[in-house]
Amino acid sequence: MTSPTPALIAIGETMALVTPRDATPLADTEEVELTIGGAESNVAMHVAALGGDAAWMSALGDDALGRRVHRTVAAHGVDTRWVQFDEQAPTGVYFKDPGHGVLYYRAGSAASRMTPATIAGVPLEDARIIHVSGITPALSEGCAALIGAVIDRVAASRALLSFDVNHRAGLWPASVAAPALRALANRADIVFVGLDEAQTLWGCRTPAEVREVLPSPERLVIKDGDVGATHFSDAGEEFVPAIPTEVVEAVGAGDAFAAGYLHGMLAGDDVVACLRGGHERAHLVLQSTGDVLETAAGTGQ
Repeated sequence: MTSPTPALIAIGETMALVTPRDATPLADTEEVELTIGGAESNVAMHVAALGGDAAWMSALGDDALGRRVHRTVAAHGVDTRWVQFDEQAPTGVYFKDPGHGVLYYRAGSAASRMTPATIAGVPLEDARIIHVSGITPALSEGCAALIGAVIDRVAASRALLSFDVNHRAGLWPASVAAPALRALANRADIVFVGLDEAQTLWGCRTPAEVREVLPSPERLVIKDGDVGATHFSDAGEEFVPAIPTEVVEAVGAGDAFAAGYLHGMLAGDDVVACLRGGHERAHLVLQSTGDVLETAAGTGQ
C-alpha cells in the first residue's frame, strides 16, 4: 500500500558537508566532522524534527557519500522515496569555513543533472506545500527547467509554492541572478528573502522596497538578520523581532527559519506565530556549526 503524500515536499541538491567540530576556521582546525547540508533537505529535516510530515526529493551519486546523505536525511524522519541515484555522476561536497563562508565542490554533481523528467513520478499536486530555492536554477539549464516545471505543476494545483530566494554569488553573479530570481519569486505563493540579498540583487534598502519588487506572492517574508522579520500579505504588514543570539555560525539559519515558519503554516498558526516559530528554529541553529540539530531530530525540541 502506497503511503500518503507528505504535507511538504522539498526539492533540491544536498551535498556531503565537511565542517570543523567547533568555530575554528577551516585552515586552522585539527578536527572535522562529515555531515550533510542542503537548503531544501534542511527545511524538510527541520519540519520533521518539529513533528511535521515532510519529504525531500533530489538526485545523488550512486556512491558512498550519496548513500550517506540519503541515510542521514531519512534518519531525521524525512520521506525519501523519490530520491534518485545517478551512476554517472558524483554526490556534491562542500566545506564550512567558520567566519569565512563555504567552499563548494559541486560542479557536475548528480543533482546538477536533474531535469523536468526527474519529477515526473512525484505527486506534487497532492502535497500542501512544495518548497524550492533559488539555488537549484543556478546549477544547470536542466535544473532551471526543473524549477520551471515545478512551478507550472504547482500553479495548476491546490498546493502552495514556497520559494527561498537563497542567492549564491558563487553559482551566478547578481547581474544574471537578479532578473531570474525576481521572476521566480513573483510566481510563488510564499517567498523568503534576506534584506541583504534583496539589496544585492535589486537595490532594496527597506522591506517596503522589497515588496514593491515582489508584489505577487501571497506571503512575503523579509529577514533582516538579528533585527527581525517583516511579513507582507493581503492582511497587511507584520514585524516580529529576532531572538538575541550569540552566533557561532550563520549558515543554515535561513533554512531553519523557513522550516519553522512553514511548520506553523501547516499547523494553522497565525502569521505572528509562524514568524516566531521561524525565529525560534533559527536561534537554535545559529548556536551550532551544523545546519540541522542532530539532537532535535524527531523531538520537536
